[in-house]
Amino acid sequence: MPEIPVVCTVCDTRSQIPFDDVEVAVTRHNEQQHDGDSVAEVDPDVMDALTDQLGRDMGLFDGDPNT
Repeated sequence: MPEIPVVCTVCDTRSQIPFDDVEVAVTRHNEQQHDGDSVAEVDPDVMDALTDQLGRDMGLFDGDPNT
């Protein structure tokens, strides 16, 4: 199971969380540490890379000269 980097800029923390546990871990952190505010998140650079790869895999960028 791959681990996904999760960051919290307010707490200045970075954790590696198993893929299956990311949603629960981020929600729990934000509820316990930030009154439910969406502060902790999957590392934005990793999220961008995953989104781009998924778009390519789904053929969403077919014919787009920028991909």
